[in-house]
Amino acid sequence: MPAQELSPTSYIGHHLTNRTISLGDSPFWTLHLDTVVTSALLGLITFGFLWLVVRGATAAVPGRRQAFVELAVGFVDDQVKGIFHGNRSFITPLALTVFVWVILMNAMDFLPVDIMAWVYEHVFHQHNWRQVPTADVNTTFALALSVWVLMIFYSIKIKGLGGWIHELFTAPFGSNPLLWPANFLFNMVEYVSKPLSHSLRLFGNMYAGEIIFLLLWLWAATGLAGTIFGALLGVGWAIFHILIVALQAFIFMMLTVVYLSMAHETH
Repeated sequence: MPAQELSPTSYIGHHLTNRTISLGDSPFWTLHLDTVVTSALLGLITFGFLWLVVRGATAAVPGRRQAFVELAVGFVDDQVKGIFHGNRSFITPLALTVFVWVILMNAMDFLPVDIMAWVYEHVFHQHNWRQVPTADVNTTFALALSVWVLMIFYSIKIKGLGGWIHELFTAPFGSNPLLWPANFLFNMVEYVSKPLSHSLRLFGNMYAGEIIFLLLWLWAATGLAGTIFGALLGVGWAIFHILIVALQAFIFMMLTVVYLSMAHETH
């Protein structure tokens, strides 16, 4: 809905409202349809493209698409090598998946919000449709929880269930029984803080970027001067936001690799 048809508060609120489906009587069982559909479509498009490129890969002189994919895979693998020193047959593809998927979800922020809102409403008949999945804390927290589950899985796989439980009570302060409560509390704080910091860092940056874009579009609707300055600042912020989009995806990927690398280490 155009900014001039709404008050600033209702305009921002309109664009920050998710398209939801209730799955039960409790508010907890609410599905954010826009987040799920956009994330799934981006995943299918992205990894469908990567699959087609890999399927048609040749050992001869590569084409531009193959060269681009090889550069991306090589870049991610080099980052993983510097942190993870075990078998990378699962970690590198996981890191590549996280990096490419997150950067594309972040990049949805570049689509003009009012134009896309018109498309969603008049073409797809969806009144509220948030287009940036990573500006929804449910997306970032789900990704972080997935990494958290993998971290626990690999900790148990590498150390054994008994070794993992032993580590919870004996690291990092020592194995003296008097230190067990302190060790356990320390490890619980670490296990809880990892998915929280992992998810909220990405969410906070993308949500703030979305808010700034909305404020600039509001300014652009205030008149000729507002349109000129809003457009100029919007272009400047979009250029700067390219760095944020890529950097946040890179940080999320690197933290994923770091957490899984820590799960393979023993104290």
